[in-house]
Amino acid sequence: MDARASDAPPEPPLLITAAGSRRKLPGRFEVELEDRTRVQPSGNLWRDLPLGYHTLRNFDSGEETRLIIAPKRCHLPEELRAWGWTIQLYALRSQSSWGMGDLEDLRRVSTWSADVLGARVIMTNPIGACAPVTPQQPSPYLPSSRLFRNPLYLRIEEIPSARAVLPDFDHLVARGRALNDRATIDRDVIYTLKLQALREIWSRTNDQIDLSRYEQEQGENLDLFAVFCVLAEENGANWRDWPAEYQDPSSPSVAKFAADFQDRVRFHKWIQCLIDVQLARASARGTIVQDLPIGVDAGGFDAWLWQDVFAKRISVGAPPDPFSTKGQDWGLPPFVPHKLRAAAYDPFVQTLRSAMRYSGGLRIDHVMGLFRLFWIPVGASAKQGAYVRYRADELLSILALESVRAKAFVVGEDLGTVEPGVREKLADFRVLSYRVLWFEEKPPKQYPELSLASASTHDLPTIAGVWSGADLHDQANAGLEPNGEGQEKNKKQLQKIADVPESSPVSEVIVKAHEALAQAPSVVILGSLDDALGAEQRPNLPGAMNDKRPNWSIPLPKKLEEVETDHLVARVAHALQESLMNRAFSPKKSAHNKKRTHSW
Repeated sequence: MDARASDAPPEPPLLITAAGSRRKLPGRFEVELEDRTRVQPSGNLWRDLPLGYHTLRNFDSGEETRLIIAPKRCHLPEELRAWGWTIQLYALRSQSSWGMGDLEDLRRVSTWSADVLGARVIMTNPIGACAPVTPQQPSPYLPSSRLFRNPLYLRIEEIPSARAVLPDFDHLVARGRALNDRATIDRDVIYTLKLQALREIWSRTNDQIDLSRYEQEQGENLDLFAVFCVLAEENGANWRDWPAEYQDPSSPSVAKFAADFQDRVRFHKWIQCLIDVQLARASARGTIVQDLPIGVDAGGFDAWLWQDVFAKRISVGAPPDPFSTKGQDWGLPPFVPHKLRAAAYDPFVQTLRSAMRYSGGLRIDHVMGLFRLFWIPVGASAKQGAYVRYRADELLSILALESVRAKAFVVGEDLGTVEPGVREKLADFRVLSYRVLWFEEKPPKQYPELSLASASTHDLPTIAGVWSGADLHDQANAGLEPNGEGQEKNKKQLQKIADVPESSPVSEVIVKAHEALAQAPSVVILGSLDDALGAEQRPNLPGAMNDKRPNWSIPLPKKLEEVETDHLVARVAHALQESLMNRAFSPKKSAHNKKRTHSW
């Protein structure tokens, strides 16, 4: 299905062009730049227009066109050749955590990895906001919002005045840290306890808190997000079940509600401001790579905010294939291509901008969604779905613009079914391909240079899980039908890559596999802390129900303080670091010839 189908509305006035290009337009025009400066291009000379989102105005007709000047490629630091860790932040407990990893743990693991091990990249799971109610959504890939962030990742002790104003501070901290003893992560208990602490702090300090700078920076989106949070607390997580007068964010009823609950609205703004401060501190080394989910909860904030741009009664997924004979329905609503374009791609721009805030890089989940998405009508099976196309060149141009502005490199998760030409187009825009041991038939030495190489992902088995057979048992215990033949193939492949005998202990297999991985010419190579600690359970087992298996709720087998002194972690880090020494990314091979300043 083509986004430019005949029944689509007329194309909006929008022009996206590459920086430095020539384009001759009839008539007399002026350009109002992003900073409100006005210029009048002469003839066809456009090459001096700056990057950005401008307005092209026709003097004769008065028509205005949104003009986006974008770079030809995404940002990629000169001589980038880095290794690091991929982590599930919630799983990274420390002795100071309240039952799950938080932003202070992220700061600590980033600093330790850089200063002690030489790692330059930490790629973490998405930390987008979920609805401010219980039960808390466990999956990081089903956020209520990709614009704002999850309060679960706050470190309460790092909030200014927390110790001074909380009468039972030590008792509260002890209760929070006691949650580390639980076998799995209980988000509902953690959220309730942290919210209790936040409300106590707010009630004693709100008259001293100035949010004006953060409010001005975030604008109307922050206002509406905070109102959404209070509405959700009053009416439930899903906005589609609210009273009709609250289902439209621009309605007078919503404005009146905001005025009536002004203090609670400011409370949720304050929480987001706190998260922003702690995220900035955690990302100060410039090593954090954020993760952008492919979509959002249909009942969440983003879908409420942009309901006129999202498709109704449609979710995205994947068609049937040999690995999933029934196909997959992810339950996420897609943007309607022509409506997104009519909005001058503003929702896409804002989403990217938020994801790249403070980041040195960005991973885009299911990057093929920039080209086409598999739409499934609500109530239908995945076999009844169809692909809907998007304007990939325009989306990639905007991605390049935001990447260059943020000085963040981009990784596209291009695993699974990839149509011909997609990887080549991504390479043209300098989006790194995502290469994973389990999916690659070629050895790491033959991976492309413009790629990120990793042993596994959150949805795939760990090295220890495959080598020991524990992953098969995990599948059986979760009520799934274990693919013994597939796991045996994985084990044989792992044995071949690691070049070890079948009798080798799992620790040796883990080290040898990472030594092989480090031979990849990829500009970024990531080891997983799950693998480096010998964890047998993968973070997420697709298809398993939460009552059968605690997906997204399994902590690492050791706390952060133990990770820092773990012998196996040190051996994996040494294997990755040694291979990368004295090897640099080649600008010639990437056609990256312009010199840029960067934090690497």
